[in-house]
This record gives sequence, structure tokens and C-alpha cells, in this order.
Amino acid sequence: MTQHVSDVMTSALVTVEPQASVTAVARMMRDENIGAVLVTDGEHLRGLVSDRDLVVRALAEGGDPNDMTVAGACSEDLVTVGPDDDLTLAVEVMREHSVRRVPVVDEEQHPVGIVSLGDLAIERDSESALGDISAARSNQ
Repeated sequence: MTQHVSDVMTSALVTVEPQASVTAVARMMRDENIGAVLVTDGEHLRGLVSDRDLVVRALAEGGDPNDMTVAGACSEDLVTVGPDDDLTLAVEVMREHSVRRVPVVDEEQHPVGIVSLGDLAIERDSESALGDISAARSNQ
């Protein structure tokens, strides 16, 4: 039976505008227990910022994280999938582009979800180490 991206994606999106501070986004990630936030400009998907992006592209550069905006830390060269795409396509996109998370967009390219490597591991092989870790409760 064919599975679609919509079957495993997270549809409860957390988004920020590009002007949001790195500190504010880090707090959102902590409070929502997530590792990535979509960066939007109105309804337009502009980028994705992960916890790793915040460390490597913002904090490691120095400066005050309250003054740094997420626009400088987010990945803007995005690959996306649609909610009706076959789950296999999401796997192929992640492999080809070496990414752990892929935004899910509708026909108008508006964000409707995000699918992560952890989501796929839980669905495809819940007994794997990654599937087991991804399904575990947060240690916060």
C-alpha cells in the first residue's frame, strides 16, 4: 500500500518571520520541543532553521544572539515535497540533498507540514535505533 507524505508529516507548524531573533527562535524550539522552525515571509516559505543552524551559522559567529536575526541562520536553498507525494520520494529527496527535514508545501507553495528523518524512521522501521529514539519522550 502506497503511503503519502501526509501520513507521517507533522502538520502543527511552528513558523517565524525572518526578523525574529536567534534567541527567540531557540526559546521556541525549547518550548515546543522541536528541532526546526520554518521561516516564512507572510504565506511564502523562505527557509528552514534547525537547532544546528542556530549553533553553526549564528552562535559560532559571535555577537549578541538577541540582535541576530534568523534570516542569517536559516537554510534558504530548500527542497520540498507535497502532502500527496509518495513517501518514497521524501526518502529520495533527503538522501539526494543530505537533509534531515523537508518542508511540505501545497500546490501554491504554502507550507502545510514538515517531514523529518525521525518521522520516516518511526514509520518505516520503528525498531531501529533512530526509530526508537525518535519515538521516545523528550528528556526535558
